[in-house]
Amino acid sequence: MANHSQLGFQDASSPIMEELVEFHDHALMVALAICSLVLYLLTLMLMEKLSSNTVDAQEIELIWTILPAIVLVLLALPSLQILYMMDEVNEPDLTLKAIGHQWYWTYEYTDFKDLSFDSYMTPTMDLPQGHFRLLEVDHRMVVPMESPIRMIITADDVLHSWAVPTLGVKTDAIPGRLNQTSFITTRPGVFYGQCSEICGANHSFMPIVVESTPLKYFEAWSSLLSS
Repeated sequence: MANHSQLGFQDASSPIMEELVEFHDHALMVALAICSLVLYLLTLMLMEKLSSNTVDAQEIELIWTILPAIVLVLLALPSLQILYMMDEVNEPDLTLKAIGHQWYWTYEYTDFKDLSFDSYMTPTMDLPQGHFRLLEVDHRMVVPMESPIRMIITADDVLHSWAVPTLGVKTDAIPGRLNQTSFITTRPGVFYGQCSEICGANHSFMPIVVESTPLKYFEAWSSLLSS
């Protein structure tokens, strides 16, 4: 969930985002180790603890050739694993189509006969107390929890980008082209995102809200809207 005045990542709500947060922490530790080593060597040089013979030694040249290669491997292996996980598409339980417009989203539930709606940002003057300014919408995209969801994403006019950080999802919406992504929500909740491609004057005013609910509540909601 998102919180007011929040710093750092939102709580991960999908397996992909959990892996991305873990990789972020891993990369941060590697960067911290490199910075600490560089600062230590700079301190030794300023204190004149390193001689010219030490700096020009073949052993040092061998170390600073091999060590960066090891660091790159430590970063590349987990990132490639996540990349393949993001490209993997399981058999979906539900397929949705998101269409970007200037400046709102249209959602089509393709597994249902007649279930689609437009999602506009809720104006600040109509916003209930305690809700997020510039992030709430009049119609949320509702999905069943713990079910593989396939998203088909496109645009009607200009470039857009459908992004929900807590789900680890960001896919460009391109006119005339269908892009695909998938996700699984691991818990119930309301997850916020925004268009992440500059698309005109009101680019900042086309938020995305995904509501994850247990399957029985999703079935009741879909039956109500499609009836």
